[in-house]
Amino acid sequence: MKSLKTYSIPFTGLKLGKHIFDYVITNTFFDEFEYSLVKKADLQCKVELERQETMLILNFHINGTIGMNCDKCLAEYAQPIDVHEQQIAKFSEEGIDEGEEIITLTKNDHEINIAGLIYEYVNVAAPFIAVCNDEGNTSYCDKEMIDRLNKLSDDSGQDEKTDPRWDVLKKIK
Repeated sequence: MKSLKTYSIPFTGLKLGKHIFDYVITNTFFDEFEYSLVKKADLQCKVELERQETMLILNFHINGTIGMNCDKCLAEYAQPIDVHEQQIAKFSEEGIDEGEEIITLTKNDHEINIAGLIYEYVNVAAPFIAVCNDEGNTSYCDKEMIDRLNKLSDDSGQDEKTDPRWDVLKKIK
């Protein structure tokens, strides 16, 4: 977790206004998270922090590629992602929980760690069903693997015999 310290932004010395922070996110970032969906990444993260009197507004822009395995042919491919998110951190005298949408910072807080936010945004941007032959993408599913899957699906249909117990149930209709 020591490597995640680089993602802490000390806001106490910052003047009011906008400040830009750039980060390069690679495989070592996701190695810190045990159950991450993403293991390989080549991402650029630009964080625009706008400091105001009573709050911090963090605008995230994360783009690049993450390593995914195709759910269809099991080939590894680079999935492009482009994430735009905003997070608000509010200053408060007490640690009042205002929900997940707003981070509450007390007077004892001097920095904000954005590693968890970056992790969350990238994992949510990963496609639920990963397929390497999306429209417009030049890489296609592994032809040999697809041919094997088609052959196996064709063979299983020919050898399958119907169970006579189901035939009786079909007559009930």
